[in-house]
Amino acid sequence: MKKWILFVFLLILILTAFLFFFAQNSLKTPSFNQKPVIIEIPVGSSPKKVSKILHKKNIWKEEKLFEVWCKIKKCALKAGWFEIPPHQKLPDLVEILEKGENIVQKVTIPEGRASWEMPFYLQKVYPKLQSAVWDSLIQNKEFTQSLGVKASNLEGYLLPETYLLPYECDEACIIKTMVKANLKLREELKDMNPAIWNKLGGWHQVLTLASVVEEETGNPKERPLIAGVFHNRLRLDMPLGADPTVRFIFKNLTGPIYKSQLNSDNPYNTRKFKGLMPGPISNPGRHAIEATLRPDTTKMLYFVAKDDGSGEHFFSKSLEEHNRYKNIAAQNRAKN
Repeated sequence: MKKWILFVFLLILILTAFLFFFAQNSLKTPSFNQKPVIIEIPVGSSPKKVSKILHKKNIWKEEKLFEVWCKIKKCALKAGWFEIPPHQKLPDLVEILEKGENIVQKVTIPEGRASWEMPFYLQKVYPKLQSAVWDSLIQNKEFTQSLGVKASNLEGYLLPETYLLPYECDEACIIKTMVKANLKLREELKDMNPAIWNKLGGWHQVLTLASVVEEETGNPKERPLIAGVFHNRLRLDMPLGADPTVRFIFKNLTGPIYKSQLNSDNPYNTRKFKGLMPGPISNPGRHAIEATLRPDTTKMLYFVAKDDGSGEHFFSKSLEEHNRYKNIAAQNRAKN
């Protein structure tokens, strides 16, 4: 009887020693991936499910060891997208998944782009993004208002800047992120100039005028002055007279604007109708919005591009002076 007990004891001892050395060796064994591998860990995944994902991706083959290690260490594995470098030892692999540092995609949207222009930039990073889906969400009133925007569509509410977005982010995900950034800026700037804010009527109108300021010049120094001109025109009940609003109607970004377009009865036609348009014509950046809220104090009522390669404008107080500058601009164009 004693011999049997001794045999069992020795067997357990040998087995324990074997498992110990196996575990020690496995802990020192690097992962199998020879290159970085991107994996997704769904929300609520157990260590067992994560071990299966790692096995399927040919990163870690000892599924049970991964589970036991997580149980011993009481691991708190995070969800998301992770990039697993090659040759990771088990403790290092688990550490990556516990830190929860999700990989992201860097996307830059230039200032002043209309919503329908944005897929061009986004598809470079998210090739599966569909322009038709994007446009339908932008124009969906119910979706718009579900994001806290009191408007019929999201034009003007997609703040242009550089974003670090999730590795996989669909159309709705991207739009929500950009709108959230816009509304955060609203809260930051709402006390910047209450008088103008109230005079215009609120954030929607601020964005509407800022979008015209954005489109009229690429020169940051001119924005406050151009904003001042538009504020003067609104105060005097003059049409804004901004060609970019006509271009917006016809999605005519370059080239001539035809007389038939200038005569359009579309409410966005500020060459024909007084006051602000129903909404923004593009998505203004922070600087154009700040210029709109803090315009230069000026008596200028007109401006025209110099067309001399400087990217600047002539500003004038009277129509007579404005017409004189228009002739100079035409001469500059002829020279170039």
